[in-house]
Amino acid sequence: MSEQENSVENQDLEQPVAEEGMQEVTVESLQAELAAAQEQAEAHKDEAIRAQAEMQNIRRRAEQDVAKAHKFGQEKLVTELLGLVDNLERAITASKADNATLENLLEGVEMSQNMLLDGLKKFQVEQLDPHGEPFNPEQHEAMTAVPNPDMEPNTVMDVFQKGYTLNGRLIRPAMVVVSKAP
Repeated sequence: MSEQENSVENQDLEQPVAEEGMQEVTVESLQAELAAAQEQAEAHKDEAIRAQAEMQNIRRRAEQDVAKAHKFGQEKLVTELLGLVDNLERAITASKADNATLENLLEGVEMSQNMLLDGLKKFQVEQLDPHGEPFNPEQHEAMTAVPNPDMEPNTVMDVFQKGYTLNGRLIRPAMVVVSKAP
């Protein structure tokens, strides 16, 4: 490259660029824009860090809430059952009394059973007592089939163990004896 060409290039670099529709660009203005951009980048970085920290806090609080729900979710059910425990203790104490009768004990046990069933209903637990109903394999477990001319075939004759549903979902099928044709 000749000295003259080199000299022309250096002059072009030293002088501000002025074109139609463009402002003059100087080192100072570029430095000011760079500083503003850096400040804005720092502000965005700070916002991103704060948002990330907030998300971690939300996640942590949600995990704690789930853990508490698992740990104390049965509190209402247990509270309901404590009354039953109290009644059973009273029944045991009453059965040891000198004037205890079987009728009084039976009455106390029946009251306790009703109390328990009412408490379970509060938690959407329903008892299945299918005696006399048609056999339903989705809700009943047939233990045996017995010939019975007095009943329609596939009808529940006897219930060994009642079934239960929770919110309409079967949690234990009823164990039953089913009639069959003689």
